Amino acid sequence: MMHQGETGMEFEHTSVLLKETVDNLRIKPDGIYLDGTLGGGGHSYAIASALSSEGRLIGIDQDEAAIEAAGRRLKPCQDRVTLIRDNYCNARHALKQIGIDKVDGIVLDLGVSSFQLDNSERGFSYRYDTTLDMRMDLRQSLTARDIINQYTETELYRVIKDYGEEQFAKNIAKHIVKARADRPIETTGELNEIIKAAIPARMRAVGGHPSKRTFQAVRIECNRELEVLRESLDDLIDLLSPEGRICIITFHSLEDRIVKTAFRRNENPCVCPPDFPVCVCGQVSRGRVISRKPILPSEEEMETNKRSKSAKLRVFCRS
Repeated sequence: MMHQGETGMEFEHTSVLLKETVDNLRIKPDGIYLDGTLGGGGHSYAIASALSSEGRLIGIDQDEAAIEAAGRRLKPCQDRVTLIRDNYCNARHALKQIGIDKVDGIVLDLGVSSFQLDNSERGFSYRYDTTLDMRMDLRQSLTARDIINQYTETELYRVIKDYGEEQFAKNIAKHIVKARADRPIETTGELNEIIKAAIPARMRAVGGHPSKRTFQAVRIECNRELEVLRESLDDLIDLLSPEGRICIITFHSLEDRIVKTAFRRNENPCVCPPDFPVCVCGQVSRGRVISRKPILPSEEEMETNKRSKSAKLRVFCRS
């Protein structure tokens, strides 16, 4: 994927699990569909291309650059596409503003898009030495720099351990606090060096880039990604018309667990003790889980698109 910038070229973005997601949406040509994480517009383009002039696609993203890039990509379908700059957690309100109460399908492709990773100034990637930013919405005040320089050692340890599932979280937090005592940590390059020094050399040789897990953790914390997901799922399921489907692609176990739990709870919300002969709690199932096990990328996709390796797709159908 290339970012429009020094090369002047339009970026190309390969969406993960594209065919599997579109197939599972069971697109109706005149239906209304929501892409809550527009990104480069790959899923949106595939959905919009399957719609008639009566159909409609609403794309939401909090990243202004993503809205602009997706707008260019979706130009051929612009008569049936509406783009909104917002967070998908506000989808109900955003849709209401344009007179929509229900949709026939929803897609969430979670995590950071390759469009954002390849934009070197944003500070999402450990591959570029740039300012520690990591905000998906540049209107937000909290940055990765604030987290790295202002969180206590205990808070940093919690973030890196919980969100990065990093076994050396304690040591990394300790090294960050020690380094910033001399002067603030300003760049991704500086943070890379600190992380590297905190991980034993023999462990650095295996398991990918030493900064990968810590950068993921700080990004999740900066953008409240897990809270947003947890707080939004019931609401999104509520937006679906009968037989409408929600397809969610996750990239790490924490996200996947939240989605799996929410889908199961919506399928079977009964809270009665297991020994009760009949349900008395009055909780009614809101649909069914289509994917008992997550749908994984094909071997071919994993070879051609490295980002897809950790991807999992789960699908829920509204009753």
